[in-house]
Amino acid sequence: MHGEYKVPGGKLVVVDLEVRDDHIVDFRLAGDFFLEPDTALEAINDAVNGLPAETDAVSIAKTITAQLPEDAVLLGFSPEAVATTIRRALHKATSWRDYEWTVVHDQAYPPLMQMALDQVLTEEVGEGRRGPTLRIWEWERPAVVIGSFQSLKNEVDLENAEKYGFEVVRRISGGGAMFMEKGSAITYSIYVPSDLVSGMTFADSYAFLDEWVIVALKSLGIDASYKPLNDITSPTGKIGGAAQKRLGSGALVHHVTMSYDMDGEKMVQVLRIGREKISDKGIASAAKRVDPLRSQTGLTRLEIIDRMKETFAGLYGSTPGELTAEEIAQAERLVTEKFGTDEWLQRVP
Repeated sequence: MHGEYKVPGGKLVVVDLEVRDDHIVDFRLAGDFFLEPDTALEAINDAVNGLPAETDAVSIAKTITAQLPEDAVLLGFSPEAVATTIRRALHKATSWRDYEWTVVHDQAYPPLMQMALDQVLTEEVGEGRRGPTLRIWEWERPAVVIGSFQSLKNEVDLENAEKYGFEVVRRISGGGAMFMEKGSAITYSIYVPSDLVSGMTFADSYAFLDEWVIVALKSLGIDASYKPLNDITSPTGKIGGAAQKRLGSGALVHHVTMSYDMDGEKMVQVLRIGREKISDKGIASAAKRVDPLRSQTGLTRLEIIDRMKETFAGLYGSTPGELTAEEIAQAERLVTEKFGTDEWLQRVP
């Protein structure tokens, strides 16, 4: 069995192993990481050989750590990264290049359609009717998108939302509220079989699925990094946040919204951003929590999106695509039956 895992912001970890009598044997670690002393490589191999094949990633990492020499230095990877790679090998996980990717960047849709499209396209990938897809959204009008488990009244000042013309909708993934104005944000969704993140923890999968956009932002001169669990950030402030939903069809949607040119004062009037949420970040004003991409790059929104698409294609390969008439029709039905109903919006009052 063979497994590979590119550590977000780090190096490539490669493992080869066999399983006999439900135990790992003939384990070999390789990669472009740095490791001192040389004997530490054999120590890691010895630690893994003989472990039960069902050993979880946490236990594998602990076993490796216990076997490492006291003076061992691991650069670009960690025992946890080795454990993730092992679990991926055992689960026969896929890699980005195993798929033919489509990039969809088309017309603007109403907020409710955006919510429905996320569910439809994830299900289509899970059923094998659509290949893995990166979709870049365009916003037709202002919206507040709340997480699946957020309280509507606790998160949104509905009076001010109506005053400023913001439609309030609820998405299928968890996480926090998203504040959208036309042309003020960059939102994308990745629809992919769950095999791509097989063997990873939820936390690891977030950074893994967004590494390409970190590369794109760095190429624009932004000192971007991933801050667990789900933030894309820079030394001058938060850039955006991610959320995920895994569906029973065997696929997941991973979506991210990054601020391009945010109206911070309007945001704090529409969103009920409590003192508790901003106090744990040591920030006096919620309006200063997000640092827009426009101020960091001086580029137009479309120029940034073009660089993102170029980076994705360069790393993983992709071709331009579009939504099908049937996918759009399915989304329209879901708007009527689910996302546009009070029952869905008020599911957590």
